[in-house]
Amino acid sequence: MTTQTLAPPRKTGPAYDGVPDYLIDVYDWAYVNPSQVDRLDHNVVVKTLLFCNDQRLMRAYLNEIEPGSRVWQVAHVYGDLVSRVADKVGPNGAFDLTDITPAQVAHGEAKLAGKPWASVIRADAAKHTADQPYDLICSFFLLHEVPDYKKRDIVDHMLAQLPEGGKAVFVDYHRPALWQPIRWILKVVNAWLEPFANALWQHEIQHYATHADQFSWDKRTYFGGVYQCVIVRRKTNS
Repeated sequence: MTTQTLAPPRKTGPAYDGVPDYLIDVYDWAYVNPSQVDRLDHNVVVKTLLFCNDQRLMRAYLNEIEPGSRVWQVAHVYGDLVSRVADKVGPNGAFDLTDITPAQVAHGEAKLAGKPWASVIRADAAKHTADQPYDLICSFFLLHEVPDYKKRDIVDHMLAQLPEGGKAVFVDYHRPALWQPIRWILKVVNAWLEPFANALWQHEIQHYATHADQFSWDKRTYFGGVYQCVIVRRKTNS
């Protein structure tokens, strides 16, 4: 007689409605459960998780934003980044923030209240479209949190939305140099908590773009290769 192990029942309720299974299974503790989100959404948490590289990585994104431009950030992140992005865009521009998770949408709305040029939209990062093209689209530490098929869907969709002259910004993890001691800490963390992150150690972000040759890719790395910022622009025909 064999014993069949049953999978635990899927969590239900408003906080979980419409949230992908992989996100609930892997990241309920970090991004889905509202009580956990309340505990973690603080600047000090971001600084700790990024080994005090939070400000330089945020600046890598913020420095690419022109006041008065149209910006789409494909997922909410903890700390004050989304407020700073909205302030940099300013009332003469537009800032759209999307997220698929109700708890993240709620936090984004609270941070952007009082900024009428900023909108929070519940949407899949691989499906959201707008009536007008964006000047800049940013994925800030999202790709390492999604499976490979979703990485490709998100990258392809972001690049498909780029008009000529627009740019995409990807800030995320990268393969650390062999001499970087943080490498070994992250190996343990990834094995325990971040099962989709190692893919960014093995592949460049452009690996996930179906038509990568139609774009230019400018990569900068930080902190001994632990992090990367990739600026992508559509190539012109001239």
